[in-house]
Amino acid sequence: MPHASSVVVIGDALIDEIHDAGGVRELVGGAALNVAVGLRRLGIPTTLIAMVGDDEPGAHIREYLADHGVILVSSPSPLGSSRAIVRRNRDGEPTYVFNDAAQQRSIRYGEEALQAIGTADLAVISCFPFDRVAEVDALVDALAGAQVAIDPNPRAGMLADRAEFVRGFERIVAGAAVVKVGADDAALLYDGDLDALRARLRGLGAGAVLATAGREGAVLEADAGIFTAPISALPGPVVDTVGAGDATLAAVAAGMVAARPEHAVEWQRLLQRAMDVAAATCRAEGGLLRTPESLDGGERGIGGS
Repeated sequence: MPHASSVVVIGDALIDEIHDAGGVRELVGGAALNVAVGLRRLGIPTTLIAMVGDDEPGAHIREYLADHGVILVSSPSPLGSSRAIVRRNRDGEPTYVFNDAAQQRSIRYGEEALQAIGTADLAVISCFPFDRVAEVDALVDALAGAQVAIDPNPRAGMLADRAEFVRGFERIVAGAAVVKVGADDAALLYDGDLDALRARLRGLGAGAVLATAGREGAVLEADAGIFTAPISALPGPVVDTVGAGDATLAAVAAGMVAARPEHAVEWQRLLQRAMDVAAATCRAEGGLLRTPESLDGGERGIGGS
């Protein structure tokens, strides 16, 4: 039988407590969780390695992952499950306040986690505590020999040491199959120049760098060349952009494990597909990945978590 491609995602899983004019509601979220669920919705068997509390919010996270067919390998969380209080500023952009569990998140790599990493075709790292040396040391050991995709996904409310975060992140960059960075990452971690950051990461040894810039679209640089794509125009209004970056990463990761692109036309096709998926995801609230095909099937506007 042919080998079934699989992915392991390492990072965060939490509850988004959203405050807006409609009141307060809770959605299951977290960047790594969104990527893991997105990959599964794209047909890739996926395992999520994340810290989840043994509490009611943790039960909601576990149920959500089970509903979407994602295997969870959980690390214990003595402070309970992570939570983000989300409010939007006047421009509609979300701001986050994280609880103590989120700020002190930690991941353990037992036998089950190491087996998942060792058998996966790709390990995706997103929203990881790169500013904690012990966490990065453990991650480096656990990833030995794995093909890696990285999205640093720093959060100001969880960033304890900017310089250390950059050092930890860049320890993983060399040899990574793909690194995704956004304009927000460039502003928070570097000097704000996304093109310069793309060049820096390629110079550090990243096989490919995906740089996303919101309304400006995205640039994907690999050995085969530099490829660009605008944001995709789809029918219907943009409802929520929060999950766009996670959907983009999931689509790129899915494309790379299905058949790693080599030629220019394949990289361009992969980037365009990722932008289409991101645009579809923005047509509903929450971080649940959508595809243009799923919108045609009636998922437009349905809450995501």
